[in-house]
Amino acid sequence: MRVADFLSSLIILTNSHCIRYLASGCSLQDIHYLFRIGRSTAGILIRKVCKTIWNTMKEECIPTPTEETWAHISHGFLERADFPNCIGAVDGKHIHVIKPQRSGLLYMNYKTFSIGLMAVADASYRFTYVDIGSYGKDSDSTVFRNSTLWTKIQSRSLSIPKPQKLPGTDIAVPFAFVGDEAFGLSSNLLQPYSGTQLSEKKRVFNYRLSRARRYVECSFGILTNKWRIFHRPLNVNVNFAVDIVKCCCVLHNFVRDRDGYNLDDSFSSAAFEDFVNSSAMNVNRRNFRYRDTLADYFVSESGQIPWQMGRI
Repeated sequence: MRVADFLSSLIILTNSHCIRYLASGCSLQDIHYLFRIGRSTAGILIRKVCKTIWNTMKEECIPTPTEETWAHISHGFLERADFPNCIGAVDGKHIHVIKPQRSGLLYMNYKTFSIGLMAVADASYRFTYVDIGSYGKDSDSTVFRNSTLWTKIQSRSLSIPKPQKLPGTDIAVPFAFVGDEAFGLSSNLLQPYSGTQLSEKKRVFNYRLSRARRYVECSFGILTNKWRIFHRPLNVNVNFAVDIVKCCCVLHNFVRDRDGYNLDDSFSSAAFEDFVNSSAMNVNRRNFRYRDTLADYFVSESGQIPWQMGRI
């Protein structure tokens, strides 16, 4: 056998080791017995493949969004979730790991140990941003505030389009991400109204926001069911676990691009424009005004959907 043929066969075999490990959820010990290679050798090979997949495919599968990309994502949320000016759903997920040595309580989360996966998903269940490897003890809001995404939002370097009018109205509101109660309210990040004694308008807003936010939850579900390595704690060191999560996020988007969008994958005004351009108003009041404007829109004739009153 020629050297080139041997190396080609070796690469194919190594890739099959890695894909089997990620997709089946088997252990390195299983790879050891199945392919007759040492456990440490299997770990080295799988980690190299994971790092290569991330470094090679990251720019293609999780590229930095442009203004046109944000507009396309927003159109997807309007079409599929009836939520205008939404450029992504953000949430965090804990990836369980075996307790890292000499880590104390850094990775502890409710009696288990984990690393954090913070992600933003679009309406096609694709990840547009991931932040991987935070301590398990950190909350979603802490991870988000420490992420490069929040830094870019604050510095306005994300190429987010200018505020756009809501469909059927003359009221312009900013483009924003949607998240749950763990995330703070800002110009480019919406959270639901808190409390139990809410008005009908606020309950409708929470329902509509939840319909948009579910896309990131479903994305996590698709990720973990496609790559069953996440069905058990990762019995590897933290850096290896980070490489595994990065690889699976890239492969998740690759499969979504290949297969396309499938609905079955979802488990089961001028015055306002003056206000937007005003720098004298307190920032928190401005952010509440953005949310209240959307809440008013969702119960208006132009923004309501027929079934929303039966779901709140």
